[in-house]
Amino acid sequence: MRADTRTDASAAPAASAVPVWLALVFSVLIGALYAVQSRVNGELGHQIGDGFTAAVISFGSGLVILGLGLVAFRRGRRGLQLVARAVNAKNLSWWHLFGGVAGALFVLSQGLVAAPLGLALFTVAVVAGQTVSGVLMDRFGIGPGGRRPLHTSKIIGALLALVAVGFTVSTELHGSDALWLLALPLLAGIGQGWQQAVNGQVRVTAQSALTATFLNFLTGTAALVLAAIVHGLLAGFALDLPSNPWLYTGGLIGCIFIAGAALVVRTTGVLMLGLSIVAGQLICALVLDVLVPSAGHPLGMTTVAGTALALAAVVIAAVRWRRPGHAR
Repeated sequence: MRADTRTDASAAPAASAVPVWLALVFSVLIGALYAVQSRVNGELGHQIGDGFTAAVISFGSGLVILGLGLVAFRRGRRGLQLVARAVNAKNLSWWHLFGGVAGALFVLSQGLVAAPLGLALFTVAVVAGQTVSGVLMDRFGIGPGGRRPLHTSKIIGALLALVAVGFTVSTELHGSDALWLLALPLLAGIGQGWQQAVNGQVRVTAQSALTATFLNFLTGTAALVLAAIVHGLLAGFALDLPSNPWLYTGGLIGCIFIAGAALVVRTTGVLMLGLSIVAGQLICALVLDVLVPSAGHPLGMTTVAGTALALAAVVIAAVRWRRPGHAR
C-alpha cells in the first residue's frame, strides 16, 4: 500500500513539496478550525439576532487582517500582480477569483442556522456537501493538482465519512422540526469543495497563500455587504453588538484555514482535503465535549464511534490497497 498522490495527464506537471502525511495532518487541523468558527459565528449571529450582520463582521474582520498582511509582506503584493497578468493572458479564468462567494455562503449559513440547528446537525449537512463536492472537483480536475482518478478506496472512504457523521448525529436527527434548514449548510458544503479547488489554483498562480486568501475574503466580503444591505433595507439593521471579544475571532480563524486549505489542496486533492476536514471537525467536537461539555449534551458513545469511523474513512481513502505481487 502507498499514499495516492498520482494525477493523470491533465494534472499540473509540478508536484507539491509538502509530504502527503503532513498535508493530511494539517488538513485535520483545518477541520478543527472549521468547527470552532461555526461555533463562534453561530453564537455571534444568535446574540446579534441577524446572521447577515454576523457574516459581514466575520468576513470583514478577516479582510482587514489580510489587508494589513499585504502591506507588511511584499510577496503578497507581488502575487496580486501575477494573478492580474495570468487573468489578462487567460492563463487563469476570472471565475477562479470568486471562491470567496462560496466562503460567504458558508459563513452566512453559520450565522443564520448553526445556532437553531445545533452544531451537530449543521456539521452533517456541511460534511455531506463537502464530500459530494470533493468527488466532483477531483473527477473534473478543478483543483490545482489536476484530475485525480476516483479509485474504489476513495469512494469507500467518502461513503464511510457520510456514515460516520450521520451516525454521530443520529440521536439529534429524529424528531427535528428544522430539518428544512439543512438545505443552506448543504449548499454551503458543496460550495466549500469548489472554493478550496479554485483558491488552490489562485495560490499556485500567485505563488502566495496570502494573495489567494486576500482575494477570497475580498470577493466574499463584497457579496456579504451587498446581501446585508438588501436584508437590512427589508428587515432593518441590527446595531446592538455583543461585548464578548471571543465572538469576533471568526474572521481570524477563517484567514488561517482558508490559507491552509489553499496551501495543501494541491497535495491532497479536493476530496482528501474534504475528508480530512471531516475528521478534524468531529475530533474537535469530541475534544470540546470532553473539555468544555455543554449543558444537556453529555458525551455519548455515538460521538466517539463516529469520530473513529471518520478517521478510518480518511485512512481508507488516502491509501491505495492492492494485492501482494499485483503489478500495475
